[in-house]
Amino acid sequence: MTEVFNQTVLEVLEDPSLIKVVENVFKSQTQLNFAEKLWASWYAYMQNDILATGLLFFLAHEVFYFGRCLPWFIIDKIPYFRKWKIQQSYIPTNKEQWECLKAVLKSHFLVEVFPIWTFHPLCKSLGISVAVPFPPLTTMLKEWALFFVLEDMWHYWAHRLFHYGPFYKYVHKQHHKYAAPFGLAAEYAHPLEVISLGAGTVGFPILYAYLTGHLHLFSLTIWIILRLVQAVDSHSGYDFPWSLHNFVPFWAGAEHHDLHHHYFIGNYASSFRFWDYWLDTEAGPEAKKERESRRRAKAEKLAKKTQ
Repeated sequence: MTEVFNQTVLEVLEDPSLIKVVENVFKSQTQLNFAEKLWASWYAYMQNDILATGLLFFLAHEVFYFGRCLPWFIIDKIPYFRKWKIQQSYIPTNKEQWECLKAVLKSHFLVEVFPIWTFHPLCKSLGISVAVPFPPLTTMLKEWALFFVLEDMWHYWAHRLFHYGPFYKYVHKQHHKYAAPFGLAAEYAHPLEVISLGAGTVGFPILYAYLTGHLHLFSLTIWIILRLVQAVDSHSGYDFPWSLHNFVPFWAGAEHHDLHHHYFIGNYASSFRFWDYWLDTEAGPEAKKERESRRRAKAEKLAKKTQ
């Protein structure tokens, strides 16, 4: 947000409250769409881009993470939905939910808050824009698709590494406390794991901005929100007929990740299924049977060739 724009917005206001700034931007910046007007109002009102970006990121993280966890918490309390519960014998107790909530909040305020509040100077140095208007939707859709693919790759290998020896014992074991996961457990993890896996979420957009010189902070914010929602949903413990993987076969979702928590191995990817399929790390008895069937077929084919 340019200083000139901020000055223009505020100089006509005797009472530069947030509501007044929003009203002024909506009246004077008719060329902007609704989201762009709200974005411009926020930065004009804050008059401090570092504070504006830090607070924006922190609030977006808290609102969308816990906002997405809340429906799953409610669903766990309604018996009607049990028929879609993947591990039907286990429903998280209020005590478990409360203990998990306290641990996640502690992580948010003691681990994640520092990189969030210091993010804007990095954005500025990389040329990540906060100006309006936003880039075309087609551009942002391509960026989100790219970030999903790259993050999934990072998550697969980092997650698989965390299942190796001391990495599992001293770091990743905390996340596996709940063999039947629930929404809040998505970010229930050791600080080292939070930082390592979080690097895939933020690191690739940073690399993208460095290499291309073109990335908008709004696009990055929406990407982080999408990844948050995906992480919570994959830990929900429910597989509905309308779940995304039933319409997009390569999407992972709760059905895929729940098996990982149940068997403590396999299904390491976050958003997609192809890494586990290609590298033969799919979890569960059905995947095991299919894997053994493929190996037998391959062995029989090889035997026929050598005869």
